[in-house]
Amino acid sequence: MFRSQRRRLTTALIATAGLALTVAACSPGEEGAGSDPTATTQSAEGRPLVIWAGSQIPIVANYNPFSPTVLHGALGPIYETLFHYNKSVGGEPEGLLGESFEWAEDGRTLTVTLKEGVEWNDGEPFTADDVVYTFTHDLTSPTYLSGIEAPDEQTVVFSFEEPQYTNEFSMLGSQRIIPEHVWTEVEDAATFTDEQPVGTGPYVVDSTSESSYTLVANPSFRDGEVAVKELQYLAIDQNQSAADLLSAGQVDWAGMFVPEPERLTEDGRLGYLNTPQDPSVLYTCANADLGCQGAQTDVAVRQALNVAIDRAFINERAWAGHAAPGSPTFTLPGRDDHWVADGMPAESPQTADIEGARKILEDAGYAEGSDGIYAKDGQRASMTLTSVDGWTDYNDAATLIQEQTAEAGIEVIASTVSWNEFADSRQTGQFELIMGGVVGPSIADPYSIYDEWIAGHATAPVGEELKPGDWNFSRYSNPEVDAAVVAAGQTNDEAEKLDQYAIVQEHIVNDLPYIPLVINATQTFFDQQDFTGWPSEDDPYAFPPSWGATSAGVVLAKLTPAG
Repeated sequence: MFRSQRRRLTTALIATAGLALTVAACSPGEEGAGSDPTATTQSAEGRPLVIWAGSQIPIVANYNPFSPTVLHGALGPIYETLFHYNKSVGGEPEGLLGESFEWAEDGRTLTVTLKEGVEWNDGEPFTADDVVYTFTHDLTSPTYLSGIEAPDEQTVVFSFEEPQYTNEFSMLGSQRIIPEHVWTEVEDAATFTDEQPVGTGPYVVDSTSESSYTLVANPSFRDGEVAVKELQYLAIDQNQSAADLLSAGQVDWAGMFVPEPERLTEDGRLGYLNTPQDPSVLYTCANADLGCQGAQTDVAVRQALNVAIDRAFINERAWAGHAAPGSPTFTLPGRDDHWVADGMPAESPQTADIEGARKILEDAGYAEGSDGIYAKDGQRASMTLTSVDGWTDYNDAATLIQEQTAEAGIEVIASTVSWNEFADSRQTGQFELIMGGVVGPSIADPYSIYDEWIAGHATAPVGEELKPGDWNFSRYSNPEVDAAVVAAGQTNDEAEKLDQYAIVQEHIVNDLPYIPLVINATQTFFDQQDFTGWPSEDDPYAFPPSWGATSAGVVLAKLTPAG
């Protein structure tokens, strides 16, 4: 047995990329190593499946599943979790490396049976010892895990001091398993770029350049070598360029925002799904005690900002009406309605209440200045809102928020930054407002958002980078919320869990560490002429975007070239 001394990674770091790339903009890069993506005259069997999953130029070879800059092809196509939880529809998880699992009646023991005959792509056998190694690694051992044992090569037993039903997905569906025989030789796992990754998934790395990277079929994949033999992931830097490549048949699979998707799908070659799942929000650096600076550290300013936004108008203008209303409780409307506590709003206000925003500020002691902007004790209600340059839907939304909030006497200065600046600022808390995304849970339960994005253990003082697996960019910390999150994680009783969620929701609806905007339009385009087996409305077997962690590997393993 062992005891972790501090909280470690309990979910895959791809969320960093995933939450960003649900809206990322892209453009064509140079030809890279591997097959030519413009070779549209080849039969589907003779050419790679060309993918844009959000990479921008230059691509840096990094397949470390614990790195915030990991390439998408590592997460599912190469490294796998024990089980696949279908974010699209919920339901029972599908076994990947795991065959089955069972909770003890008291929730303090979880026993997992592994599939037999699985190999790493270097030919070494995959065993329970690899799972034990992964969950005891310095980067990945969660504090709630008090022990883990492998009584035989196909069985893993997790032990906990308190019931941990709610962390099932974190352990079984989020943590990618690494090979002990490789990673024990790694001196610094946090900076390891893992350029020749040894995984269990359906693909292996062939080559990597600044403009693309190529994966090829893993001949020792447990279910047999996959039908699509080669993948080429491109780097693209502008939305319009990505749309042009899709239209020209030079990209086969992409998850991206397109205002008029029918223009790409009208000839029938491209299929299309829109599966709204992940909230788009304003991150606020909210906690002055942890070093946040700016008007947004005042809860009254956040509350006024929240009601000054016309979300319905922004959805129509920035997302062409393809987004859906979000909830300040961070439950997914429709799917998670039973988790909305009594008295809590099911969705954020959809129209602006300018007078209401002004009253909130005035009641908090703000007075309107000669420039039309409210101020209190020399602090103007003025904040800079950044979004990533080229993410056109977010850029447009930020400009609209700037215009709308000015009517309420709040100055929001919309600006754009590079992806690296965006990533660095939110990791260190050196921002006022950021337009960004929250990765929604893969199961019908908001617990992972409360635990990883809102709880105080998942943050750090401004100037310090968050630890791997921590996403509380707002630096929010509330002891009552933290206690409720812990209690919710220890029960399998829905009524008791809802009581704890009511505490969390009451605080975050009032405090607004993240100001919800919409449930982001999650649009996926795929070549249904040359490749078959994609998820569909009739068969939503996996979350369909190309950037989906874990789900991308599930989709790719099911595809077949046409002809």
